[in-house]
Amino acid sequence: MNVVLSRSRPLRAIRSFTAACSLAMLLSGCQSIGTDGIVASSAPSEISGPAASAIAGDMVSRLAEQIGPGKATVALKVDTSAFGQALEAALKGWGYAVVTDQETDSSTKVIQLAYVILPFDGQVLARLSTNNVQIGRAYTVTANGATPASALSLMRRG
Repeated sequence: MNVVLSRSRPLRAIRSFTAACSLAMLLSGCQSIGTDGIVASSAPSEISGPAASAIAGDMVSRLAEQIGPGKATVALKVDTSAFGQALEAALKGWGYAVVTDQETDSSTKVIQLAYVILPFDGQVLARLSTNNVQIGRAYTVTANGATPASALSLMRRG
């Protein structure tokens, strides 16, 4: 009996491993967010609205697991990218108040949030960062949306 092994399976495993390693490097090289303000966020303009919404929805649901749903005001840098708009909508959908450049009173708990969306090897690496939590994940993007292509990476700080 001859057994023919498919070459696509090892290649898929190597690509997944490469994406996971890239995500780990992306997360390990993150800038910290200081108390002075939020670092600039970035997302490529070529990500479609449906893909941006799918990624933002998944990432915000995972962030809410870490910081609690709707318990604070989230501060974001103003962004007109499809992902920036989808992220703001997803945060509001989870009950968070979102501020971009407004001042808040001292009694309001504000979570500063930054993100990075980075195309890599046919996938997209996404990261959300606060002062205390960083989450990241790789996604496979199509014209109709995006699906997770890796496990969630979570880093808690002090």
